[in-house]
Amino acid sequence: MLDAIVAHGLPEQIDAEALAAVRCPDAPSVQKIVAGDALPPPPVLAMEEPAFLGTEPVSVGRYFDQSIFEAEIEKIWKRTWQWVCREDHIPEPGDYYTYEVAHLSYVVVRQDDMSVRAFTNSCLHRSTKLKRGEGVGSGDNLRCPYHGWTWNNDGTLASVPCAWDFKHIDAKKANLPEARVGHWGGFVFINPAQDGPSLDEFLAPLPEHFKGWDIANRHVAVHVAKELPCNWKTAQEAFLESYHVLETHPQLLKGVGDANVQYDCHSDHVTRFYAASGVNSPHLAHPLSEEELLATMILGDKDSRGEGLVVGPGETARTVMARHLRKVMGEAYKCDLSAVSDSEMIDTIEYHVFPNMVLFPGLSLPMVYRFRPIGTDPNRTLFEILFLRPNPESGRVPEPPEPYRVAEHESYASAPGFDPAMGHVYDQDTDNLRAQQAGFRASATGVQNLGNYQESRIRHFQMVIDKYLNGEA
Repeated sequence: MLDAIVAHGLPEQIDAEALAAVRCPDAPSVQKIVAGDALPPPPVLAMEEPAFLGTEPVSVGRYFDQSIFEAEIEKIWKRTWQWVCREDHIPEPGDYYTYEVAHLSYVVVRQDDMSVRAFTNSCLHRSTKLKRGEGVGSGDNLRCPYHGWTWNNDGTLASVPCAWDFKHIDAKKANLPEARVGHWGGFVFINPAQDGPSLDEFLAPLPEHFKGWDIANRHVAVHVAKELPCNWKTAQEAFLESYHVLETHPQLLKGVGDANVQYDCHSDHVTRFYAASGVNSPHLAHPLSEEELLATMILGDKDSRGEGLVVGPGETARTVMARHLRKVMGEAYKCDLSAVSDSEMIDTIEYHVFPNMVLFPGLSLPMVYRFRPIGTDPNRTLFEILFLRPNPESGRVPEPPEPYRVAEHESYASAPGFDPAMGHVYDQDTDNLRAQQAGFRASATGVQNLGNYQESRIRHFQMVIDKYLNGEA
């Protein structure tokens, strides 16, 4: 648990534990909602770990200050685990994936023994990138396109043109510099630092939480990438809270809990929010009936319109929709979903993994997000959305698609396979970011003030960043 989970800079009379338990007074908690489901959620969703982390304002300079940005590269991006690709991106020996974050670049290569190794993507001759662009490829070696220096796929030096002119180079000491490699959930991770926690230690308690969610047995169905005009922290903080739903996504108030979302801080590196679907927003002046809630969910269901669905005696819209989706999604992906809880079928369950990964284990919103700084500009971020669908229980697993680049001023709905209604929601999210990034510089106070509960994950995120910058992590 985060060291600062106790009150931070608070008057003694304020009880941090009591404040951590504060919830929206006008709506049932997520736990109360899911307790009434026909198929209740697994134990991991029945737990709560709220955190009250104080009321100190957060400086806005950290979102655009060049020196802070450069310190983050050195002390976070060069020292933390981050996912590079899925195992399916590099299935065979010789397959590689080039990964870039800020000005850093790495090549992850599948070895002959099916292990994976990662190397700095820079020639040891005159530093030219061995692979010029991010993405997948395959080859027998790693060859510099400038002068032809060549390394084997295990990072050992293979050949140097005009070797007679480089007798001062000891081939045994000219291996490509390596990053550590880890594997979890079908993802390949790297850590440029040779010391520090193992991947399992870094991710804890995520592997334990995900025991019942076999995300390794899923494939990438959609991969969309978009450059955003904001800092890497600005971008992901837009997805760490639901407080913005009332103003930014008013169309979602019918059928989605927002002010009564559950927020959990599990460790320095792992937080969660848990939002119930098929319920009324606490902000809704005239709550919908269960039949009306079901109609709203059907309209938002891209895979099947669910004509003829009705809420039976003693049932809820949640139960009916979950049962429906088990059937249609099970048929679509050729797998048995009969034991999957109502909540796992329809609710928004979102885990954030420091520094830049967001995972949704549910089946109706099976997304993974990744946020990365671009180059040396603190005001530019690459935001990626991947949809991970269950692998069929028999037959061929689809190969991962190439990322589809959405231009900054284009809608996400323009991406192949992207539901237009969902694309509109992402457009609403990212349309805020340019104004927020500009607003940081325009601020007269130099700080932003966060909610105690609904924005606790943002404060948590910033406190962990400070740990790294201060050399405490």
